[in-house]
Amino acid sequence: MAISLNKNLDERNDPPRPLLEHLYALRDMLIFAAVSWFICVVIAGCFANQISDWIKSPDVIQGRLLQIKSPADGVYLLIEIAFWAGTALSFPLLVYSVLRFIFPALTNREKYFILSVLCIGTLLFIGGVYLAYTQTVPSMLTLFDTVNNWLNIDSTQYFANEYVTLILKVLFAFGIVFQAPLIIFMLGWFGLVSSEALHEKRRIAIVLAFVLSMFLTPPDPLSQILMAVPLCLLYELASWAVWLKEKSSSRG
Repeated sequence: MAISLNKNLDERNDPPRPLLEHLYALRDMLIFAAVSWFICVVIAGCFANQISDWIKSPDVIQGRLLQIKSPADGVYLLIEIAFWAGTALSFPLLVYSVLRFIFPALTNREKYFILSVLCIGTLLFIGGVYLAYTQTVPSMLTLFDTVNNWLNIDSTQYFANEYVTLILKVLFAFGIVFQAPLIIFMLGWFGLVSSEALHEKRRIAIVLAFVLSMFLTPPDPLSQILMAVPLCLLYELASWAVWLKEKSSSRG
């Protein structure tokens, strides 16, 4: 949906629509989201070999060997890679499909803001994946090796399906979790939450960050810390961004 470049940023370009048109818009949103996701999954499947090599890069796998348990494991691995990588690839399109549905209720100023948030959210997603790929996954595997060696368990070989699924889930979890502070800022922008409330709930947010990381990462403290600490920092950044927005609004 195009955004009108009106001088009046507080004007709503889209006239009110009857309920039936809203239902049609909802249907179009779901169709657009489903088709976008499917296309991205197919594209990710076509590049599954390159994605697999990226996951198995020397910096990540650190000399370990991957093996399969059955002849069909390659097919299952292809499906896993296509699903997770395709879902990550379609994330901006899925968010955009939701934005297309709610745009008629927004002013031009709000539309510009949300599109900016979409761009920032994509960058945060990439940043979360990058942090997990370069820091969390190698540290996590090293810690697992330490425990396995202490228990006299050979950790030089992994089953390919289980290894790739674990890595993709960790990468995806980091990308999604890094959207949380952006959502908080959006709530503050629309006046649904205040900076004072965010500052007061800081301790609760820190606890929730560690609890969330406990469920979204493998059961090792290092992975949880590597997710929770950046999340807490981003929460603090979001709360101050809301404070700046409130100050600018009061001056205006």
